[in-house]
Amino acid sequence: MLPTLSRMGIWSKLFGEANSKNIVTLFHEPASASSVRALNLLKQAQANASTTTTIDQASDNSAQADAAHVEVEFDVQVDPPTSDQVWTILEYMGAENAGKVIEGAKDEDGALKKFKANHNSFIKPTLVDWCGGKVVVGDNQSEILRLLRESRSAEPEE
Repeated sequence: MLPTLSRMGIWSKLFGEANSKNIVTLFHEPASASSVRALNLLKQAQANASTTTTIDQASDNSAQADAAHVEVEFDVQVDPPTSDQVWTILEYMGAENAGKVIEGAKDEDGALKKFKANHNSFIKPTLVDWCGGKVVVGDNQSEILRLLRESRSAEPEE
């Protein structure tokens, strides 16, 4: 099986979507305070991204040009991910981090078995940059902002 990023590049070329947006998904649990904090941070970052000029940048628009070349589409999902999405997330994080995504998991195979047996074992909030291959589990503000900054500064893989 081809790596996920390569598959996405193939589909983009096949269907002429070379300039497609980076997609960042938040798997969200509305009843969880940490998930609500992560969602609010995403909303704030999205609002800030649409207003790219600050007083310091008013006379120099080079920073705006750099920041504006990649659009990021935010997707908030309350439903659990699919098994394929979990597999991709585990691939991004590495086998040693399976327990950070699926409660009680020690490796990728165990994580997938636990998830298939109980979808609630998937830990939320989980933020995934599908094009950049990055994942943040939890509401760590600096990690979330870094993921968003990196997803805006790099073109999707081709």
